[in-house]
Amino acid sequence: MEHLSPQKLILPLGILLSSLVLLHAIAVPSIDEQAAALIAWKTTLQTQQPLQSWDSKAWPCNNWRGIRCGTLQGQRVITKITLHGVRLRGSLEALNFSALTTLTSINLSHNRLTGMIPQSIMSLKELRALILHKNQIRGSLFQLGLTSLTKLRFLVLSNNFLSSSIPKEICSLKRLVSLNLSSNQLGGHIPSEIGFLSKLIRLDLSNNNIIGRLDSLFMTNKPGSIPNSLGNLTKLSFLDLSRNQLSGHIPQELGYLVDLKNLSLYDNVLTGFIPNNIGNFTKLSILSLSGNMLTGSIPNSLGNLPRLSTLSVWRNQLSGCISQELGNLVNLENLYLSENMFTGSIPNSLGNLTKLTALHIRSNQLSGSIPKEISSLMNLNILHIDQNNLSGELPLGLCAGGQLQNFTAQDNNLVGPLPTSLLNCKTLVRVRLERNQLEGDISEMGLHPNLVYIDMSSNKLYGQLSHRWGECAKLTTLRASNNRITGVIPSSMGKLSQLGRLDVSSNEIEGHIPPEIGNVVSLFNLSLANNMLQGTIPKEVGSLQNLEYLDLSSNNLSGQIHGSIENCLKLRLLRLGHNRLDGSIPVKLGMLVSLQELLDLSDNSFSGIIPSQLGALSMLEALNLSHNTLNGSIPSSFQGMISLSSLDVSYNNLEGPVPHINFLEEAPIEWFMHNKKLCGTVKALPPCDLNQKGGQGKKFKSILLGIVGAAGMSIVFIMSLVAWQCKRKKYGEQSENGVGDAKVFSVWNFEGGEACRQIFETTKYFNETHCIGTGGNGSVYRAQLPTGEIFAVKKIHMMEYDELIFKREIDALTRIRHRNIVKLFGYCSAVHGKFLVYEYMDRGSLSRYLENHNIAIELDWMRRISIVKDVANALSYIHHDCFAPIVHRDITSNNILLDQEFRACISDFGIAKVLDVEASNCTKLAGTKGYLAPELAYTTRVTEKCDVYSFGVLVFELFMGHHPGDFLLSFSMAKESTTLKDLLDARIPLPKAETASEIFRVIMAAVQCLDPNPSRRPTMQHVTRMFSTAEGPSNPDHLHVDIIIPAYYQ
Repeated sequence: MEHLSPQKLILPLGILLSSLVLLHAIAVPSIDEQAAALIAWKTTLQTQQPLQSWDSKAWPCNNWRGIRCGTLQGQRVITKITLHGVRLRGSLEALNFSALTTLTSINLSHNRLTGMIPQSIMSLKELRALILHKNQIRGSLFQLGLTSLTKLRFLVLSNNFLSSSIPKEICSLKRLVSLNLSSNQLGGHIPSEIGFLSKLIRLDLSNNNIIGRLDSLFMTNKPGSIPNSLGNLTKLSFLDLSRNQLSGHIPQELGYLVDLKNLSLYDNVLTGFIPNNIGNFTKLSILSLSGNMLTGSIPNSLGNLPRLSTLSVWRNQLSGCISQELGNLVNLENLYLSENMFTGSIPNSLGNLTKLTALHIRSNQLSGSIPKEISSLMNLNILHIDQNNLSGELPLGLCAGGQLQNFTAQDNNLVGPLPTSLLNCKTLVRVRLERNQLEGDISEMGLHPNLVYIDMSSNKLYGQLSHRWGECAKLTTLRASNNRITGVIPSSMGKLSQLGRLDVSSNEIEGHIPPEIGNVVSLFNLSLANNMLQGTIPKEVGSLQNLEYLDLSSNNLSGQIHGSIENCLKLRLLRLGHNRLDGSIPVKLGMLVSLQELLDLSDNSFSGIIPSQLGALSMLEALNLSHNTLNGSIPSSFQGMISLSSLDVSYNNLEGPVPHINFLEEAPIEWFMHNKKLCGTVKALPPCDLNQKGGQGKKFKSILLGIVGAAGMSIVFIMSLVAWQCKRKKYGEQSENGVGDAKVFSVWNFEGGEACRQIFETTKYFNETHCIGTGGNGSVYRAQLPTGEIFAVKKIHMMEYDELIFKREIDALTRIRHRNIVKLFGYCSAVHGKFLVYEYMDRGSLSRYLENHNIAIELDWMRRISIVKDVANALSYIHHDCFAPIVHRDITSNNILLDQEFRACISDFGIAKVLDVEASNCTKLAGTKGYLAPELAYTTRVTEKCDVYSFGVLVFELFMGHHPGDFLLSFSMAKESTTLKDLLDARIPLPKAETASEIFRVIMAAVQCLDPNPSRRPTMQHVTRMFSTAEGPSNPDHLHVDIIIPAYYQ
């Protein structure tokens, strides 16, 4: 074979090399081609205004927004696209990256881009940075084929909708310095191959659904070898795996990551001890291990972290003493040790932490006194030491630095006076000192212009309420009950326009109730009970139209109840007992139809008859009229008080029959003793002589027959079970004995059979012309009886259930009521159908109002706020005030009904579930799409937090004017922010500042309800408290405050 000489090879090689160079040159797109690709994408965007400069007549490299160019092979090409936060809306898939192969950096973050990352992006071989966080990008990382982006150094895809798991192919990106996939919907395990990214400095996988054992990620190949996986990432300075479902121990091998500055593992399910070698992280600035199940003590080695600024281990199961070595952390600004089981005393070495702004050690088992060294913390802003066993006095210099805003020390054994530094602290915003043994004079207190909430109740404080309290313009709650306070209620209290709760009960306050109290129209709870107040109840109390709780009992008040009380239509409790009030019981008390918990007029000097109008209080559960001089009979209208469970009329001059109400059959004789001559079916009372009552005996028998029939029939499975669970302890025996022979009808407060017949006739046997709505459990009809009374009648499809359960349920159903749950008046079971008779809600469903522009404007902002609170109160009731929690499971705008006064009521308990505390509570998926809690996508376990999530969606729907699905999808996973102004329903004028502040408060509560992690959502009980005590931002312009929605998925 002839060998080619070197000279003969030169020509072919030259041709080959020239061809390669030519091919490469051809592969570089021209600037015109690149510009055309970008303009083509621009035309697909919904918002083109931000890219107005992208004009085909303009030179891209000089005039186009966000475009940067470079030179390649002698020609200008586009190398960078930077369009951060310009509010682009459109699909990323429409961008042809194949024409942009010269790109080295793409930053399209903080926009509203949708769709998936297109496959064409894999042609960007020169790409160093891909930054797409805070968008609405979907899809799986598996689809991207990441292996081709070998020069990539920054991959930031956080706050999107990415799903599936992290592919092991990510290990091919060996030049990666920063990898951020946080706040997506990623699941599965962290691939061990991630340990090959040895150049990685920042790794953030937080706020996903990643599972697996953390310690398995640090396992070594064999003893003594270099650790693989995460332990191999020795250049890491930032590691955040928080808010996932990682389990196992925090591995000792973590100690290899000596360059760490931020280590966040909070909100997982980690167990075991905190490794001692974390003390080797001398560069560490933030250590957050809270929200796990860690045990043991805080290792002393943590005191060796000189740069540490935040140490958070709250909500674990840590025990032992708080290490004195923590006092070595001289750069510490935030220390969170709350909700553990720490014992011993607060180490005085904490006084060395002069940069400390927040100290949280609440809910432990700490004892001893608060070290005086705390006074040297001049920058302290937050101090939470409540719910421990601390004793001794408060440090003298508690607010010496003039920075303290939030101080809680309740539920300890503290003694002594309030230090002068605290009494004069003008920065205070929130103070809780209740349930201690504190004493001293509070007469000089009140110089707190920023104070929002203060509770000093259940101590031994004395002195007078200063007029200075009237200058606390931001105050929403003042509680100082159960102390030794004297003097009078200052009239300056009338200037507190934000005050919602005033409780100074159980003191030694005298004088009159100042009429200026009527100016505090925001009051919802006023308790002045158990003092020495004199004079009359001022008529100005009738101006408090938001009042829900009024307790003036156990004073020396005299005179009559002023008729203005009728204006307090939201009252749920009215306690006026143990005074010297006289005159007749006002007829207008019957207008307070929201009264539910108690009406107490006992131990006064009321005379005359009991007004029959009180029978209209169908929500009332307890009525006490004892120890007065009332005469006449107990009104028969009391039969309509179907919620009543306690009725005390003893020590009066009453006579005649006691109205027949089921629960009274077993009532104690003490409720009726010392009257003139009462009779009836109550045990120990003589029977009435029915022959002397004319036709009353016939009517009584008819009513009794209807009620006994009610105990025998069964129509509503869940609503009845709700009532039985709520009341079974109190009425269990009665429920068993009260189930008699089954009848075919029972419509309460009416002649049952006649009412049943009239309902059939007035609806023309449920003709469609009378149908006003249809749901999953049946159809609803409007029925107007000949008496003029209107009811909503729900015809349902019965299923066969256990007969004994039905009897118990219907019997119990007569005893449950809440002002914000649609009232059930009765039922009928006949050959023509089975139906329920409900209170008719004049205005129909909330969804009807929101969907109709002409009537939506009637829902002004204050009405919408009131509707939210109504729904919250009802949910709090079924979740927390029953023997077993009840989950509605279908909280939607369709199931919120409005009456003539826009009172909101929850309806349709057809798929509700009673939770068994000892069972798994698993069930099939039920509810309305768009309101379902995200966890129902992967679990069948139902909890109250499912309703909480639906409530959050409902709140946004109410204030936006439409279902918020698109909004939540746009903003939540991307952690996008919007202002309150942009969020609100544009059909009605923007609210004024004061109303905007309250709307903001409600919205922020709803934001917490939308947390994708059910354990982090508040309870409805907590939500109702937030509405009255939550604080908004310091910025008074709430309309322009940013709101960020937590991760949302469904």
